[in-house]
Amino acid sequence: MTEFRRGYGAAPWHLLLLLGCFAVTGWIALRLAGEPAAGRMLLWFVGAVIAHDLLLFPFYALVDRALRAAVGGRRSALNHVRVPALASGLLLLVYLPGILGLGGDTYTAATGLTPQPLLARWLLASAAIFAVSAALYALRHRRGTVRPQRRRTPGRAARRPPAET
Repeated sequence: MTEFRRGYGAAPWHLLLLLGCFAVTGWIALRLAGEPAAGRMLLWFVGAVIAHDLLLFPFYALVDRALRAAVGGRRSALNHVRVPALASGLLLLVYLPGILGLGGDTYTAATGLTPQPLLARWLLASAAIFAVSAALYALRHRRGTVRPQRRRTPGRAARRPPAET
């Protein structure tokens, strides 16, 4: 077992999980291969990967770095901004076609509603998510459970007091 971990670099369950993911991905690819819209789906997938890796990731990495600099050592405060921002971003991703008015006829046919109020609803949901996060942070700060975390120097083990003999 130790030799396997040393050679592979991780536990055996990691390899099994990875092989399972590849099997599911292969099965989905085979199912989509016969679809007439498979080329368009592949184009959307490649476009999403490129848009994320070249545009979005550098943008939110810079925003995260700026937020870390702004809050200093208060990592808890940063997480009270990160989590609602992630939730709001995921909601935007889900509702963006409706917000932009794409597929409005399909949306109306499926739900009986118009997509016009989706932008206002997304903004209200995002505001509520941020408000709940701010209230939780204020409550934690008031109770005194929010403490600045000490920075650890990379590569140095934490010092322990010598064991008594």
